[in-house]
Amino acid sequence: MSGIKILIVDDEARMRKLIADFLKKEGYTIIEAEDGKSALEIFTNEQQISLVILDVMMPGYDGWTVCREIRKKSQVPIIMLTARGEESDELFGFTLGADEYIAKPFSPLILVARVQALLRRSGMNQSVKNVKFYNGIEIDESGRSVYIDGRKVNLTPKEFELLLYLATNEGIALSREQILNSVWDYDYFGDVRTVDTHIKKLRSKLGAKGNYIQTVRSFGYKFEVVE
Repeated sequence: MSGIKILIVDDEARMRKLIADFLKKEGYTIIEAEDGKSALEIFTNEQQISLVILDVMMPGYDGWTVCREIRKKSQVPIIMLTARGEESDELFGFTLGADEYIAKPFSPLILVARVQALLRRSGMNQSVKNVKFYNGIEIDESGRSVYIDGRKVNLTPKEFELLLYLATNEGIALSREQILNSVWDYDYFGDVRTVDTHIKKLRSKLGAKGNYIQTVRSFGYKFEVVE
């Protein structure tokens, strides 16, 4: 894993070291930034950063700002860290394009597991091509790519997993709880509105094909191809 670079952004040196030590044990290459401005400079200049761990509360450019700027040019997985556990903060982070949201204090081992899951879902070490077609939507599972009528659509890793899960279960009504447990890959204790937020963004990115994702009133969602 020496080729997998992870950028840790936190104004607390002790926190950066704690995270870095655990990730280095797993063989990851670690790059550190002590503030948002430095993080954006590093992200722009450094080649092939595979994942960003980003603290929310920082002086100057906060984590929200950094996340927003990174999303303008990259779909790299982003894990947000915060000392606050407000659901509104969590939903806002997902709206900006964050893939995971972890409240401090947290278990470093859980963080490592989340990093590994995100990297696995983002297509690291994928070798076998697996493509699914749904009347104008092409989902390349191994390449982690989605095309609408031949045009590539840029999705975040979480949006890709959500679309893949819905499409794989075509025609089946899935509750919000089922979607959370399957797509987020761990026991999720946040607000189920997180699903609604991601569905809204996913539909928007799919354009006219967004109506394939149908709302099942008072329950959840269902993926069904509309001819």
